[in-house]
Amino acid sequence: MKLSMPPLPLTGGCQCGQVRYTIAATPHVFYLCHCRECQRHTSSAFGESLRVRSADLEVQGALRTFRRLSDSGKSREGHFCPDCGVRIVHGTAGSEMVNIKAGTLDDATWLVPAGHIWTRSKQAFVVIGADEIAYDAQPRDDYAAMAARWRDMIAPAGQSVV
Repeated sequence: MKLSMPPLPLTGGCQCGQVRYTIAATPHVFYLCHCRECQRHTSSAFGESLRVRSADLEVQGALRTFRRLSDSGKSREGHFCPDCGVRIVHGTAGSEMVNIKAGTLDDATWLVPAGHIWTRSKQAFVVIGADEIAYDAQPRDDYAAMAARWRDMIAPAGQSVV
């Protein structure tokens, strides 16, 4: 399946409009996370994560931060609008990569996930196809298989996307 990604920069923001962001480069990967944390902060069956380089993300407006320790002992941060509470971005503190909550994009109609993580805690009604990439927990390959699939999905015919 080939996706038609909108022209860069990608834009998005919170529900009340106080926080806006731009993504200047092609995202690294888009996936669905079925962990309990994503289920809690989305009040849904999974979280939509659009993984981008921190250097390619520019945020306008003030964000509040929630910090917690992950099961691996790493400090995880979630950044959200202090007015409407919409979570915009999350990730591991100090990481080169962050995850945009893809539902906050101005245009999310083009997105199709390259895979799924933390499927061992997915809701029973969610069906993952046999041909989809799925990890029962955190990917041990640092998202490499999903990122490769994503590049194939968004690459224009005859071109490679970095």
